[in-house]
Amino acid sequence: MEQAIRKILLRNWGYHTFRPLQEDIILSVLEGRDTLALLPTGGGKSICFQVPALAKEGLCLVITPLIALMKDQVENLKKKEIKAAAIYSGMHPSEIETTLDNATYGDLKFLYISPERLETDTFRERLKILNVSLLAVDEAHCISQWGYDFRPPYLNIARARDFFPSVPILALTATATPEVVEDIQAKLEFREENAFQKSFERKNLAYIVIRDEDKYGRILKIAEKIKGTGIIYVRNRKKTREVAEYLRNNNISADFYHAGLSAGLREKKQEEWIDGKTRVMVSTNAFGMGIDKPDVRFVLHIDLPDSLEAYFQEAGRAGRDEKPAWATLIYDQSDIVRARKNYQNSFPDPKTIRSIYNSLGNYFQLAAGSGKDLSFDFDITEFAGTYRFSPIIVFNAMKFLEKEGYLLLNETFNAPSRLHFLLEHNDLYRFQVENPRYDGFIKLLLRLYPGLFTDFVRISEQEIANRGNTTKETIVRVLETLNKMGVLSYLPAKTGPQLTFLKERLDLKHLHISQEHYEARKKSALIRLDSVIGYVTTPGKCRSQILLEYFGEKDPPRCGQCDVCRTINKLNINGIEFDEIRRQVLTLISANPLTIQEITFEADAWTEDKVVRVIRWLEDSGRIKRNDAQQFMLANQFRLFL
Repeated sequence: MEQAIRKILLRNWGYHTFRPLQEDIILSVLEGRDTLALLPTGGGKSICFQVPALAKEGLCLVITPLIALMKDQVENLKKKEIKAAAIYSGMHPSEIETTLDNATYGDLKFLYISPERLETDTFRERLKILNVSLLAVDEAHCISQWGYDFRPPYLNIARARDFFPSVPILALTATATPEVVEDIQAKLEFREENAFQKSFERKNLAYIVIRDEDKYGRILKIAEKIKGTGIIYVRNRKKTREVAEYLRNNNISADFYHAGLSAGLREKKQEEWIDGKTRVMVSTNAFGMGIDKPDVRFVLHIDLPDSLEAYFQEAGRAGRDEKPAWATLIYDQSDIVRARKNYQNSFPDPKTIRSIYNSLGNYFQLAAGSGKDLSFDFDITEFAGTYRFSPIIVFNAMKFLEKEGYLLLNETFNAPSRLHFLLEHNDLYRFQVENPRYDGFIKLLLRLYPGLFTDFVRISEQEIANRGNTTKETIVRVLETLNKMGVLSYLPAKTGPQLTFLKERLDLKHLHISQEHYEARKKSALIRLDSVIGYVTTPGKCRSQILLEYFGEKDPPRCGQCDVCRTINKLNINGIEFDEIRRQVLTLISANPLTIQEITFEADAWTEDKVVRVIRWLEDSGRIKRNDAQQFMLANQFRLFL
């Protein structure tokens, strides 16, 4: 079996060997065992389900909440001539039906769906006849209320196993705390606990935290000092443009990227950055999904991230070639104040959420019981103004409703025009004979776009017009006519934000907002925020150790290269000695304040000079302080790391 999967890897990806743990995970799946794979960003999670799926007969059902990731992976598989498709909210019903037919009766190998799709009656009927050989659950942390992106629809995934009880399930995630690891396996009803976890340690990546009021000046210094490609993450769209312009004005090649740009422009900017034509990309967190550029030398955050999970993923995009790289976070005190305010805004009270839901139904003129699977163009600012809501409150209320499975807000929706012939070959031929005015046009379509009889195919109206020596407007009119005549199904392109109702509009008295989910999500968000603030404000603790311990690793070593470790290195004390002296000093003064003479007397296992140097370092870093009697005591605002 090892030889067979290595052949698949070489044939489709061009690699002779697997990355660490990949082969173990794949063999576990092929043995029929339920498996949880924890691999950090860039660790090659997709190969862990794509290789065993190709080694088995049947269909691999992939569940993920990320539409952008679905599209990206489907396109990458198609480039390798592997048949794959995705079903996501916003697709036309006939397009969904055609995709399901191909999954059921064709030779489709991968079908990507959202967890909400499993709840629909139509899809559950299909599950009875689909030849599923592997169930892959990406972003598996979403199933846990302790996870940083809990989504209740994930809780229904285990019910799908009833349709194929002998099929193994592979859960994948890049970040999970020990509680989440345990919860994932329980909620997915693993037959036995079976988790493979690669250490989150990145030995080539130096984590740096800088407190600086002059963020732009610091950005420029970093971009000038560190040669090579970089990413700068900011919180809002306006700032992406401002920072990029600032860098360009200072002779640094830079561009900006956010979800509000057109799909074509985003793709162009991304390609220029990947090709090295642009050195630094300034972006919101919309940038990075599916990008595997190995030579990123620095990732810089100038706003506090929402969680250490998000920060670890974004920072982890640096140095995937295993050469030295830097992950730097710049903050000031106002960032902490702002982060706490954002936390409060992120959880509108349930009454407000219900009011916004009801207003959305009125806005789109949906009667109670209607609207399921319908998609609408959506301008959040216009909606908020119409009903006098704050746009940020509307956004956060919609995100809550999205995670509860009621609707989906897709800010970056982009669907090119698609075409699919409804008539079979013989029926289409008869139509052409009976309607000669359309004969040449239909022949042109068939020459330009193979596969029109079996699936929806992306088309370009402008390309057809150019080949037919006519205008784009004429092509659109002919396609719309043939669509009305039932010859083909024509789906015009859609761009801009889209809102999709995943369930029929409910009367407010039937709209259930789980108080338990609400409170659990709010509580865990506060814990994650406190962890972020602790990461940037805790002195005297290796940044890498803080991150690794957060993800459950026991007694990780100091990295020796973060900003904290670099100051420790200047003391000329080796890491083991420093940690032992630090621990002993903090333990001594945690019981009672002591003078420097009393501390050095008690810590007699070490030379007085070394103990004094550690004490001075702890004081300079704000970890300890003196009282009026010149006794040392713990600084109250910091946690005790013994």
